[in-house]
Amino acid sequence: MNILFVCSRNKWRSTTAETIYKNHATHQVRSAGTEPSARIKLTEKHLFWADIIFVMEKKHRQRIIAKFGEGITDKQIIVLDIPDEYQYMDEDLIEELTQKPKIIYN
Repeated sequence: MNILFVCSRNKWRSTTAETIYKNHATHQVRSAGTEPSARIKLTEKHLFWADIIFVMEKKHRQRIIAKFGEGITDKQIIVLDIPDEYQYMDEDLIEELTQKPKIIYN
């Protein structure tokens, strides 16, 4: 399964998620951001690649739908409700990321 994590700037939350899950035995993982200033900007190619998309906040899902609406009709987008208040690899962020996306372990 190809899993995409999305936040605003792809600096802390989605990058932490990618780091945590990148060596999973049965999943491929990538991350991207929705802002023009993102480290890796979200593209249609990312969405095409992904089987499932985890976004950190509702606004990320809304931005994806607004920009790529027709290209994501068959994609599952899951909102994790993780606010932008963490640094890269913050212990609390890691705990949230390992507790919320349970589908990764299935």
